[in-house]
Amino acid sequence: MNNEIKAGLEIHQQLDTNKLFCDCPSLLRSDDPSFKISRKLHAVAGEGGEIDIAARYEVEKDKRFTYHGYDTTCLVELDEEPPHLINKEALRIGLHISLLLNCEILPLSQIMRKTVVDGSNTSGFQRTVLIARNGWIKTSKGKVSIDNVNLEEDSARIVGNDGGDKVFRLDRLGIPLIEIGTGPDIKSSEQAKEAALILGDILRSCKVRRGIGTIRQDVNVSIEGHPRIEIKGFQDVKMFVPTIEEEVKRQNRNLKSKKKLESEVRNALSTGKTEFLRPMPGAARMYPETDLPLLRISREIINDAKRTLPKLRSEVREELSKEGLREDEIKVLFKEDKLEEFESLLKILRDPRFVFKILIEIPRDLSKKSNKSLKDIRKRISLDVMEKLISSVVENKFQKEDITQIIENLVSGKSLEDSMRIEKADLNFVRKEIEKIVKAKPGLSIGGYMGLVMNKFKGKVSGKDVNEILNKLLK
Repeated sequence: MNNEIKAGLEIHQQLDTNKLFCDCPSLLRSDDPSFKISRKLHAVAGEGGEIDIAARYEVEKDKRFTYHGYDTTCLVELDEEPPHLINKEALRIGLHISLLLNCEILPLSQIMRKTVVDGSNTSGFQRTVLIARNGWIKTSKGKVSIDNVNLEEDSARIVGNDGGDKVFRLDRLGIPLIEIGTGPDIKSSEQAKEAALILGDILRSCKVRRGIGTIRQDVNVSIEGHPRIEIKGFQDVKMFVPTIEEEVKRQNRNLKSKKKLESEVRNALSTGKTEFLRPMPGAARMYPETDLPLLRISREIINDAKRTLPKLRSEVREELSKEGLREDEIKVLFKEDKLEEFESLLKILRDPRFVFKILIEIPRDLSKKSNKSLKDIRKRISLDVMEKLISSVVENKFQKEDITQIIENLVSGKSLEDSMRIEKADLNFVRKEIEKIVKAKPGLSIGGYMGLVMNKFKGKVSGKDVNEILNKLLK
């Protein structure tokens, strides 16, 4: 069996900005639509005068499509108004990703229309623009080249059928996508998985959207003598290995059958197998966008992207580990997307453990103890509130040990000013109560007694004072 492969990846990742060619928010809706429209789409000849084979395949189905729109939908998404100039924030994020991929930025580029007539775009095409090329990433099996980085608009999302018509929502249409295409340098399924993980780490270091459906991963794969096959629909990077290995087996069977073979697009299934989706599209589907000027990326724009370039997540992990955070704590910061807030608070007080406690641990503990959701608790203790609390600790207005009580006061509904008024217990009274605890539970460590005392006084005494009293009593 021929197991040597030639493969490349295509990654599509949504960016966390407004839409690419209008000012509408990138907001996914689940409520009833404000209006509905119905259309049929027609294929248009590409730049060379030919209609693309994949476009012709879709048109021959003679489908009608229904689109659901909202008050967050504009005329650009309905293809009733020319596109606006490209979103500058999305362009800057695209340049960040391109620089992290070691790419050359193109100073001048033509925005193109890519024919798409499967109903996922009201215009019958998708706008896309090449912004960078000739980059690379490094895997354990060698470098993988980055052929191209494109900015393009996402498609409408299919939500069902209405009398046989496909029904799409226009909420996703136009959300900025970064498209990364690697060269055919990948030689094994394991290397494909590794390359996908590296690209994912780079993307998540930048301002991209998170969650299911925000990233789509495709792989182009062929063995010697077999035409290229594009496999779409990877949601889990773990499926790269079994799916590619199943595809190698299928291509070997095809070669043995001696039948005529053509490139095609196939859909990845949860079993690791694939199914036919459509013929492989070609260059005939591309033609220039006539409603927009050439995209000019000036030296000033490139320098701004370099100046604001984010750190790779791998670098941030290493720095946080050196600061004293455990690996599980670092994972929580990434998973809950709290890294930016963490770094902001750390600028006020360089105490990573204390900052992590305020940002993550205390809200979680309060959510468990109360009937309030973590989301509701975090509304009460916003970033501004946490900054004020940490600044007050720096200014010695109260102790670190008081923070839990203050946040509990806030969550109970008190104002910030009232929450910060903490009643302190008389130290003589505290000393007597500690003596009672020590007599009642002899033989504990200082840490053991500390926990009992702090729990009894619930923030009305500082840990420093309790520690001093215990040290004198236990000599």
